[in-house]
Amino acid sequence: MPSFLFYIFAAIMLIGGTMVVFMRNPVSSALSMVLSFLGLAALFVGLNAYLIGILQILVYAGAIMVLFIFIIMLLDLKKEEKNTFRPAAVAAGIVIPLLLVIQLAGVINKQPDSPKAPQLELKQAAANFDEGTMINKRLSDERLPDTHLIGDKLYTDYNFPLQMVAVLLLVATIGCVTLSKKNTK
Repeated sequence: MPSFLFYIFAAIMLIGGTMVVFMRNPVSSALSMVLSFLGLAALFVGLNAYLIGILQILVYAGAIMVLFIFIIMLLDLKKEEKNTFRPAAVAAGIVIPLLLVIQLAGVINKQPDSPKAPQLELKQAAANFDEGTMINKRLSDERLPDTHLIGDKLYTDYNFPLQMVAVLLLVATIGCVTLSKKNTK
């Protein structure tokens, strides 16, 4: 990714995140979060992480934000009352980010001492999959077929939990719609 595109998408992401904090209207704030998610997805695509970029758009910018806006509409927010000045909240707003910066500095300083990742033996791993499959072909070519491996793992070893999550999401959606219906009696 050319560096000017990186700076453009990073600026879009930062502007969207800043607008989330400073917007007074909750719907505008949620839509600003979508802008931030789109900038992040573009950065992932620029890093050749296409699956994560698409999932960022589908899951976060799509499904999660629809849920946020649905909840905001369901709450029927009234005009907010003026809050009184709380020194404890201001102190917490200063101390917590400082602690985060100190923790990040500690992690960054320890990074050069971290162990190296082991080398992947892709040709040996190809023997674990049937001849002629896409996973076998890519591993034999010394390319890592990440999305194929994720799909293989999800739909073989974790098929039942995946189906259970789908059923739970369906039940939650039906419950949400039932709870949001207004009595017309």
